[in-house]
Amino acid sequence: MGKISNYHRFYASLNRLPGGNTEDMKETLVSSFTDGRTTSLKEMTQKEYNAMCASLEERTGWKEQLKKKRSLCLKLMQKAGIDTTDWQRINDFCRNPKIAGKEFAQLGVKDLDALQVKLRAIMSKGGLRPAKAQEAATESQHTRQEVTYIAVPLVGMGQA
Repeated sequence: MGKISNYHRFYASLNRLPGGNTEDMKETLVSSFTDGRTTSLKEMTQKEYNAMCASLEERTGWKEQLKKKRSLCLKLMQKAGIDTTDWQRINDFCRNPKIAGKEFAQLGVKDLDALQVKLRAIMSKGGLRPAKAQEAATESQHTRQEVTYIAVPLVGMGQA
């Protein structure tokens, strides 16, 4: 595995801890996950860095919160009419700029909160309808069915 080039994951989790982002706290964490080998993030292996970040995410409850919000959004998508067994459809829906503008897996906690609001609004308006069904519904509203009556004279019938 290559060198770590972005420390966003670590600092995002560190800032969620009580006491926040202090150099002493960072050095203590790095030292504990490298068994005292270093206090520098740059000298950590990918494996050590991943283990430290996973531990911080678990300690702050961020991972569990993300999991719950994803689950809720998937349930709401299903109720709105999206096939949640098909990740391609989920991602296509989420990529729409009016929905989230990115794939489902890339959505953070705040993005998922915003998506939840949009999904509830969609559901309050009746959910999503497949494009063909929507076109047919629009067409049927604009086209009137004409009824034709045929008059059949009864004169002469039944006379023997």
